[in-house]
Amino acid sequence: MISSSKIKSVDFYRKIPRDLTEASLSGAGLSIIAALSMLFLFGMELNNYLTVTTSTAVIVDKSTDGDFLRIDFNMSFPSLSCEFASIGVSDVLGTNRLNITKTIRKFSIGPDLRPTGSEFHSMPVINSLKHGEEADDDSVEGSHMLTANNFDSYSHEYDPEMDGRILLAKVDCTEEVELCRRHHIQAYPSIRIFRKGSDVRDDHGHHDHESYYGDRDTDGLVKAMEELVAPIPLEESHKLALDGKHKTTAENVKRPAPKAGGCRIEGYVRVKKVPGNLIISARSGAHSFDTSEMNMSHVISHLSFGRKLSPKVMSDVQRLIPYLGGSHDRLNGRSFINHREVGANVTIEHYLQIVKTEVITRRYSREHSLLEEYEYTAHSSLVQSIYIPAAKFHFELSPMQVVITEDPKSFSHFITNVCAIIGGVFTVAGILDAILHNTMRLMKKVEIGKNF
Repeated sequence: MISSSKIKSVDFYRKIPRDLTEASLSGAGLSIIAALSMLFLFGMELNNYLTVTTSTAVIVDKSTDGDFLRIDFNMSFPSLSCEFASIGVSDVLGTNRLNITKTIRKFSIGPDLRPTGSEFHSMPVINSLKHGEEADDDSVEGSHMLTANNFDSYSHEYDPEMDGRILLAKVDCTEEVELCRRHHIQAYPSIRIFRKGSDVRDDHGHHDHESYYGDRDTDGLVKAMEELVAPIPLEESHKLALDGKHKTTAENVKRPAPKAGGCRIEGYVRVKKVPGNLIISARSGAHSFDTSEMNMSHVISHLSFGRKLSPKVMSDVQRLIPYLGGSHDRLNGRSFINHREVGANVTIEHYLQIVKTEVITRRYSREHSLLEEYEYTAHSSLVQSIYIPAAKFHFELSPMQVVITEDPKSFSHFITNVCAIIGGVFTVAGILDAILHNTMRLMKKVEIGKNF
């Protein structure tokens, strides 16, 4: 059996009897300083443990061939009608998608960029006579040529619902530019229906005419006109005009024409992760355009790449990495206005360089992707073109990506540092106290020697 005395012999912390110890003012002062130092250093170490540190690396993009990139946007075009606004994408691999509508919403807007009505829905035109083609003799027989001087008087002269007469008239927009601009005609030919006696704008504060989107052959036009002169009670006519509902088949070919020439386009498209283009322009299979009068000025409310991040996620990430997210919506709130100082047929082009950033966290020795974000730089210019003016966004993804990895701190390392702080401060304070105590004793002995 090992005796207790032998066990006591390995005691590192042997006790001194209390009556052999002596307290001093210098020791008390050093003890207070040591305690405050321990507390301060412990707080610094705790803050360092709780602070997230990251490491950044640049590697080759790990995207696969089948990955797609989402482009979210919200743009306003003050001078482009929703009737003709078209969104298309193309890329270097030969992809060419025109007039995308499934994920796009359009709203007619006024000069103040505010919506003037509900969502705009396009209607297909089946049979049409395009601008520049030869028309049948019957289609122009009896039509009146209108100008800015006589347009208002003619447009309010006939009421098909009251007297059964319809006036067929035409306007040459290449000559009557201001008249066509006033009625937001942006492509030719455009057909408008004006009614006297049931002026919707005067009665209800909306439009005073309708757009015709039906067949543009003789039979289609005659059928639509016959429906216009069908007897409809005045009270019923007002109600239908207010509700925007028609019980006849004319609902498929007529609807109020846009009272403003602008359009807000919002939505998203998916593109391959290769250099490509997002193009917004005027497009119609039944119209031609006067490119010299087109203005593709626009205001970008939002443009971003990749999956949409919620404000909460972005806020949480920015607390970890403050500089992240500063360029994922660089063009937001920017206006690109063509004041026609460079002439007509102006296309506004944007060149975007996109870099993917991935944030990775490490928990329990496992890596977890917290988010993927795409930031971009942008350069814009106004370019004259022989083609129909457009707003073009040329985008190109970098073959490299930035990886930001969270470096978690070990709790055992934190405990070790805390112990080192306590032991180190205690030891240093003890040494200083011993030196100070011995020095004071020596000074007292010297003073006593002088007195003798």
